[in-house]
Amino acid sequence: MTRTHVTDARERLAVSSFLLVDVELPEETDPDEQPLAHLLGLEAEDLAWLGREGEAARADVLKDKAAFVIPAVEAGRVVHVHALVTERYLITVHRGPFALIQRLAGRFPHESPSDAVAVLFLLLEEAMETYRRSAVQALLEVEDLEDEMFRRRQPEQLYELARLRRTAALLHHTLLPYYRVAEETVTRRTMSRGFAEDRKALVREYQRTAKLVLTDIESLQEAARRAFASYSSLVSGEQNGVINRLAIVSTIFLPLTFVTGFFGMNFAYLTDELESGAIFWLLAVGLQVAFLFVALYVLHRTRLWRRLHDDDHDDERMDDDR
Repeated sequence: MTRTHVTDARERLAVSSFLLVDVELPEETDPDEQPLAHLLGLEAEDLAWLGREGEAARADVLKDKAAFVIPAVEAGRVVHVHALVTERYLITVHRGPFALIQRLAGRFPHESPSDAVAVLFLLLEEAMETYRRSAVQALLEVEDLEDEMFRRRQPEQLYELARLRRTAALLHHTLLPYYRVAEETVTRRTMSRGFAEDRKALVREYQRTAKLVLTDIESLQEAARRAFASYSSLVSGEQNGVINRLAIVSTIFLPLTFVTGFFGMNFAYLTDELESGAIFWLLAVGLQVAFLFVALYVLHRTRLWRRLHDDDHDDERMDDDR
């Protein structure tokens, strides 16, 4: 393994029988940049996409070679790796540093790939593993966040849930198009005559890994939706408690409001006949006290007050446990 100039890589591609060439392009595209296929001596009209920025997911079989644009997750962002494979070599192209290639090279002493096609399937599996790690990490964060919500709900948790939900959408949105086109291509290639049995085993292993990764991402999406529903349920429960308390206060003070409004009217009977202090205290205070006892009795019989009291104690115990 060595770092070399593109000219030396071009010479090795022409003579080597088994070669992996990894090309790291600058992150910013140069307007005067020559096509990478031309620089590597691969004069073919169907390779103009190689190294071009913004290419969509690809999985094509082109006569004696296969072309892939493979998505992978690197530091929370999706990076697309261009791959061109023949019987003699595998070319990978990406923009900026990419740890996936180093991890791929680290597997060579243990995997001992027999040819460039075997290295390609190692690359495909390693790209799927980046999605799996991201999905599992986000799923664990969602579960921890959901546990924290039930202990004590905080507004910041909603923003964290939104971030994790966007992560799930990003993983699914970028992987699904590639998964479908790659599944169709490798399945069609496997069914062709003369396809070696050892390569069929590589295809089956890749398909199994890809399905498991897609299942993990769908589980992450479902967990994020469930966490949002749990958060909404907690908010609704708290709002119902506030409404019940307001209803109790309104019930207690409603008779006083009625008495105040009634005796505030300027009827002749009220102003001429109800003049003694005893009648004032009887109607203004005694009537209110009587209504208050009736309201408390009704609350006690309906057990509404006890339920609110128990809910408050449950919240206090949860805070103490935390």
